[in-house]
Amino acid sequence: MRFGITMFATDVSMRPDQLAIAVEDRGFDAFYVPEHTHIPSSRRTPAPTGDADLPEEYRRTLDVFVALAWAAAATERIRIGTGICLVAQRDIIVTAKEVATIDHLSGGRFVFGIGYGWNREEMEDHGVDPSRRRDIVREKVLAMEGLWAQDEAAFDGEFVRFEPSWSWPKPVQQPRPPVLLGGAPGPTLFSHIAEYGDGWMPIGGSGVAAALPALRDAMDAAGRDPAGLEVATFGSIPDPGKLEHFREIGVTEVILRVPSARDDVVLPLLDRYATLIPR
Repeated sequence: MRFGITMFATDVSMRPDQLAIAVEDRGFDAFYVPEHTHIPSSRRTPAPTGDADLPEEYRRTLDVFVALAWAAAATERIRIGTGICLVAQRDIIVTAKEVATIDHLSGGRFVFGIGYGWNREEMEDHGVDPSRRRDIVREKVLAMEGLWAQDEAAFDGEFVRFEPSWSWPKPVQQPRPPVLLGGAPGPTLFSHIAEYGDGWMPIGGSGVAAALPALRDAMDAAGRDPAGLEVATFGSIPDPGKLEHFREIGVTEVILRVPSARDDVVLPLLDRYATLIPR
């Protein structure tokens, strides 16, 4: 089981390159950052944390691919990834290029954690109908996978259309970098993972054990080997008993969250988390 770290990288937090170096030096396996282009101040959509007010880091988030480029350039070993990328809101040809470029320049260390999104007004500002976001994400990822793997790719769908095109560089990882889908368990999510993903990125870890049989069944029904499934719990509580439980049920990676803060707050916590890594 691997161990990763995630932080909301912002303009007032520890820099992503500095944190990535600290993550690598302490023996962790991966570093992830989330994405929000902006947070509309109307705040019609309730906070996903359940809090009355949305934490400030949501409105201060750095551009995810710029932040990861700094992290990748500063490190040599750890995987670097999005946790998560809001695919429905993105230009898909540009995003495919960004993913391929980071994977190429990092030597094949990129992990594409993606999600459907939760903030309705943020989606609407990008011209996305929130009720169709799952269909949009599916089609955009399928289109990107063509651009990553084919010398000349084209796509003609409901939401994505482009003529036969060249797009280099190709990712080092073929036919694609790992695609991990975030979201609550259910038939739609699991069918999408089985069709175009490589694993599941559930928040926390509650209910994962009960849901995994259905996910493995979906993989098997799609003709894919469930043994290759990635399960990366995101923002988990680093309790030794829970970590052992995750290992027993087949979790492949535990991603621990550190606060969006300066190094005097983050590094001592990272040191404590590092004691949980098997040596």
